[in-house]
Amino acid sequence: MVIPVHDVNPVRRTPWVTYALIVANVLVFLSTPGMGDSVTGSGNLAQLCHLRAFTDHWAAVPRELIHGQLPRVVPTGQVGVGAHGPGCVVAPPAYDKSPALSVFTAMFLHGSWLHLLGNMLFLLIFGNNVEDRMGHVRYFVFYVVCGYAAGYGFALLNDSSGEPLIGASGAIAGVLGAYLVLYPRARVWVLVPFLVFLPLRLPAWLVLGFWFVLQALYSSGLAVTGAGTVAYAAHVAGFVVGMLLAWPLKPGTPAPPEPRRLLFGRQARPRQVW
Repeated sequence: MVIPVHDVNPVRRTPWVTYALIVANVLVFLSTPGMGDSVTGSGNLAQLCHLRAFTDHWAAVPRELIHGQLPRVVPTGQVGVGAHGPGCVVAPPAYDKSPALSVFTAMFLHGSWLHLLGNMLFLLIFGNNVEDRMGHVRYFVFYVVCGYAAGYGFALLNDSSGEPLIGASGAIAGVLGAYLVLYPRARVWVLVPFLVFLPLRLPAWLVLGFWFVLQALYSSGLAVTGAGTVAYAAHVAGFVVGMLLAWPLKPGTPAPPEPRRLLFGRQARPRQVW
């Protein structure tokens, strides 16, 4: 898997919505129980019970989205001792939950610092140009629509699942799909893990196309990954919807500038040609 670090594609205006989305995601993560001081998202039993209660309240659950089956009991966030030892106390929910609204709130929840930072890196690199092309308001609506398409797309394929779905990945996948349509020839600096991290400048169609193929293979089960809790089908749905929504804008999109000769991210000195 390649890691994008920069694209050679300047913008005409400040991507305020992209910046605001990043700030909102970070603030929500810091306010999530037990997440701000954890790299992996793990913690003690009290933290886990509190986190589970928080997640069940605000995350999207496929069974709730498709069938409207809200749980009769949910974690309260408290720790109790039962027949099998300490565990999370459950009780009838003390709140009303809207499954449709939970898709929106789930877009701002993340399971760990690594989950958050990975998503925000992709959003920062590719979101600014998509926002620049669409405009601030249309870009925000586009982002939300892609997030909903990803959430409901995953839920349709897993309608009996009671596992919470969290993360901005589906909406960001839509941004990647739009970038692929609008700027396929833009150059992207990536780090390729090969003994060490090798910096390469590759066309966007190769970087994002490779990313999409991996997501499709993982979601279909034709490829195996260690990240078994990742909702790859949501990535695929968001990406495809992002491509379709961006397609009408392609004819009027100016091509990215041809990058100058670069050497590992720095402009190389011109050589004399004889």
